[in-house]
Amino acid sequence: MPVDPGSGVRKKRAQLARPGEGLLPPDPRKVGEEPDYRFTLANERTFLAWIRTALALSAGGLGALHLIPDPYSSALIGITLLGFSVATAATSYRRWALNETSMRLGRPLPKSKLPQVMAVSTTVIALLAAILFALDK
Repeated sequence: MPVDPGSGVRKKRAQLARPGEGLLPPDPRKVGEEPDYRFTLANERTFLAWIRTALALSAGGLGALHLIPDPYSSALIGITLLGFSVATAATSYRRWALNETSMRLGRPLPKSKLPQVMAVSTTVIALLAAILFALDK
């Protein structure tokens, strides 16, 4: 039976056209072998820590919007913190799923820029807040 050389390309395009494909990885518990439960639980604790971080950023952003009297400063700091909160929460599940998949397949854990981005952004926001505070005095 002859094989249509374009069928693989069409199939790949159809897979890419699905809504949400690539944004959220598939359920990692359906691949590979069950890893040692301690690794799975540690990965879950890390995921929950990122969620707590997102909640803290959200609380800080809302606090800045409501407590800083200068509207420009409050909007700048508050909306920036809320943006980082959304980014942290949005990437935490993906990070958990990719780590879980790697452990189940016996592969090295994927690299992530999230800790570096969080460290740099927290430093920048703290400096910005300090500068705005100094200028207000």
